[in-house]
Amino acid sequence: MNVIINPKEITWRSILKRPIQPIEDIETIASKIFQNVFKDKDLAIKKYTQHYDNVALKTLQVTDQEIDNACKAVSNRLKEAIKVAKCNIEIFHKAQKSETVFVETMEGVKCWQEKRAIEKVGLYIPGGTAPLFSTVLMLAIPATIAGCKELILCSPPNKEGEITKEILYTAKLCGITKIFKVGGIQAIAGLTFGTETIPQVHKIFGPGNQFVTVAKQLATKYGVAIDMPAGPSELLIFADDSANAAYVASDLLSQAEHGIDSQVILVSTSKEVIKNVKTEVQKQLLQLPRKSIAKVAIANSKLIYVNNDNVALKLINEYGPEHFIICSKNEKLYTDNIVNSGSVFIGNYTPESAGDYASGTNHTLPTNGFSKAYSGLNLDSFTKSITFQKITKQGLANIGETIELMAEAEGLIGHKKAVSIRLKNIRKR
Repeated sequence: MNVIINPKEITWRSILKRPIQPIEDIETIASKIFQNVFKDKDLAIKKYTQHYDNVALKTLQVTDQEIDNACKAVSNRLKEAIKVAKCNIEIFHKAQKSETVFVETMEGVKCWQEKRAIEKVGLYIPGGTAPLFSTVLMLAIPATIAGCKELILCSPPNKEGEITKEILYTAKLCGITKIFKVGGIQAIAGLTFGTETIPQVHKIFGPGNQFVTVAKQLATKYGVAIDMPAGPSELLIFADDSANAAYVASDLLSQAEHGIDSQVILVSTSKEVIKNVKTEVQKQLLQLPRKSIAKVAIANSKLIYVNNDNVALKLINEYGPEHFIICSKNEKLYTDNIVNSGSVFIGNYTPESAGDYASGTNHTLPTNGFSKAYSGLNLDSFTKSITFQKITKQGLANIGETIELMAEAEGLIGHKKAVSIRLKNIRKR
């Protein structure tokens, strides 16, 4: 673990750089896969699935029998845990529903805004070494509450050609019936163009590795929207001398075990805390089944000492973490002044794992500094806002001259005439 003492601001960008592969290399691969999927559809999907996932699939869609078998194989205790998490996530996302916004901007000029669900959405569920069935809850629940008509789920198969039983159980619990054994860039390409089997969607949701993230960004070039760039997981913790070093270390490791390209950072105003956390990390790392993965991520981690809270806040906002944990006696200072973060966890008893699974907030969040401009997934992510307006004769009489003057000033006389022809008739009457 790299300990850094009072870094100068000019060095922050290099210190906080994410451990990611050059985008250009991935874009070349993604573009080729997209072109082949556009041309050969299911045939290309199967070819890339065999190449990347080492399995030859006869069919891409999961059958009802496979779903039923998976549901029987999941333990009752885990089923109950998933149901508790589902309930909390539903409660939080239902609370995000908003009413129609209606206003009469001037007499006779009525404007309002209503939300409509996105009709067809693609839900990408990472597989690989850690199949994230919790992500099914995070995507399917707000999509269902929003009223999306068609939910298409894609997740990579294992070497037996199956999707993890927990993913299939959770999908069925959430009412998803269209599930496909496809992951990576080829899954995003399939959702973008549609194939003989996989329906084309209007917006793609879900986290993934760098390849999936670049593929999602490429999808936007073909008219398909995405939720956000959500790549390798990252966590930043601020901890002062009120923090529990063992807890802090466990949170750092909980994110480090996601993947070798994950990044974890500790910022502290206490050198003693940094020392104790470093010791705890090394001790707890040995207890993890995924220690070989976490060890690589931890090797790229940063333990940064700064003199005071104000410097810490400035550095944290510059980084824009996906997850931000606050363990400080001055927690209000941090909650009031953090402006760039996907999700914030406050206090010694709020582990990041709570948000990943069951507290109710969504765990699909912007990474790689995109929290400076993007929000985490929420109910509005699955809707569009449509504005309406209705103007009476009196309303047009009130606003008409304003429109005419502005249209004429812009040189758009057709716009002006569309008002003038109506005003003329109104004045006659």
